[in-house]
Amino acid sequence: MAANMYRVGDYVYFENSSSNPYLIRRIEELNKTATGNVEAKVVCFYRRRDISNTLIMLADKHAKEIEEESETTVEADLTDKQKHQLKHRELFLSRQYESLPATHIRGKCSVALLNETESVLSYLDKEDTFFYSLVYDPSVKTLLADKGEIRVGPRYQADIPEMLLEGESDEREQSKLEVKVWDPNSPLTDRQIDQFLVVARAVGTFARALDCSSSVRQPSLHMSAAAASRDITLFHAMDTLYRHSYDLSSAISVLVPLGGPVLCRDEMEEWSASEASLFEEALEKYGKDFNDIRQDFLPWKSLTSIIEYYYMWKTTDRYVQQKRLKAAEAESKLKQVYIPTYSKPNPNQISTSNGKPGAVNGAVGSAFQPQNPLLGRACESCYATQSHQWYSWGPPNMQCRLCATCWLYWKKYGGLKMPTQSEEEKLPPSPATEDPRVRSHMSRQAMQGMPVRNTGSPKSAVKTRQAFFLHTTYFTKFARQVCKNTLRLRQAARRPFVPINYAAIRAEYADRHADLSGSPLKSKSTRKPLACIIGYLEIHPSKKPNVIRSTPSLQTPATKRMLTTPNHTSLSILGKRNYSHHNGLDEFTCCVSD
Repeated sequence: MAANMYRVGDYVYFENSSSNPYLIRRIEELNKTATGNVEAKVVCFYRRRDISNTLIMLADKHAKEIEEESETTVEADLTDKQKHQLKHRELFLSRQYESLPATHIRGKCSVALLNETESVLSYLDKEDTFFYSLVYDPSVKTLLADKGEIRVGPRYQADIPEMLLEGESDEREQSKLEVKVWDPNSPLTDRQIDQFLVVARAVGTFARALDCSSSVRQPSLHMSAAAASRDITLFHAMDTLYRHSYDLSSAISVLVPLGGPVLCRDEMEEWSASEASLFEEALEKYGKDFNDIRQDFLPWKSLTSIIEYYYMWKTTDRYVQQKRLKAAEAESKLKQVYIPTYSKPNPNQISTSNGKPGAVNGAVGSAFQPQNPLLGRACESCYATQSHQWYSWGPPNMQCRLCATCWLYWKKYGGLKMPTQSEEEKLPPSPATEDPRVRSHMSRQAMQGMPVRNTGSPKSAVKTRQAFFLHTTYFTKFARQVCKNTLRLRQAARRPFVPINYAAIRAEYADRHADLSGSPLKSKSTRKPLACIIGYLEIHPSKKPNVIRSTPSLQTPATKRMLTTPNHTSLSILGKRNYSHHNGLDEFTCCVSD
């Protein structure tokens, strides 16, 4: 009963697809719709598989920096399996909210901010436990450190000096360590100090009456008196009393100089009503993330001013009133919801009949032992061959399956349980692999560091793009030669995106074909058999030319060997034959037959 009861603040699994891993969310609100269904307003968490490779590299760099400064178990001490599974436990917090049906909840989990003083093995030893250290913004695709992290670790520890011995003097310069602003052993009594503070408040109230801007913000006398009684006025009065060695007459004369009474304001008075409304709106959206509040709502204010205003705003009646309204809204909303255990079969579940597994994904019955080991495919993660239930995993054309244990691991943690060598790990790093043209042929699993299926085949496990062969007909080849003037192959090749005028080529070919229809020219359609060629060579044996070789002398120049080439063609790189020879054409003449 308690396991199926979900409350506000719980970290839960949501299922949005039967084949994809669960979504990890934190419940912020439980609302009842007009139709009677319950929707959950949740905060989104993202896995490593949900972000780009560039951001993954930044996350790994941030993790290495933490390891260098941490005194706990580093990643170098972990095994390959532990490193592989640790990546599945890392999440990225986001400020994004969404509403999901509560009926899609599939269980509870635990998400915590990464503790630098705790070993990373503690997250692997616990089921359904995740950690995060970075904040992901899906709109701008950025990763930032969490502003709310607790400053624990050697980086935030103070350097405590050695204890001074008895009689030993402190050689440090005291003015750089602290500044004295009050002396409790003053000659004045507490009554005299309180009377001086009352005079300071009265001077502050009179100064606000003389100030035009203050009279607009505090139109009534009691509002001006309340503003003059704030801490800023009292701090100024006590500091003035200390600087004048607790001489009351001298301190009072400073409170009212020749130009008029001194007016002291804090952030509550400096901010206008519109600025206060913007701050309350930003606080409702971002919480106490003052950097985002300043960036998106109050860029003209300093961060110090915003923080100071926040803590002063908490002492006002406005804060108390909003707190009561939120408490009343929380009372009217749902506190918890009961979601029964989801028991419907998964569509990826491989059906069984008569106690024998079906033939889905290459599985066969246990009574028949196939000769091909790929027919009875093992689990893609743990390579187990027996399981009480199998699930189809991956693209249908790859015919992969997972056992029940690895399927549950895949749904919860978003990866395979056992590390599988990916294509990037097989190949050594080289500049060629950074080429986007090469990386475009790699599968999504290999690009994101996900395990790639291992079928035992000598072929590469990475799925490449399907190749195709463009076969050209003889009429097309013939038209290229006939319509050279209209087609202009070189110009067309230089502009591959400009369409070719097929109508003009078709018309020219029809005219030329009508002119050549009575000629004995014909295209070479079939290749002669080998027996015919051998018979022709026996009847017409080749004769070797008599070459007269003469020794070169000093009087006569050496004889140069001349190569005669046909006038109608030029040598090409394809076996010293031109395009027409390779395509059975020789300026519209075919080869001589016997």
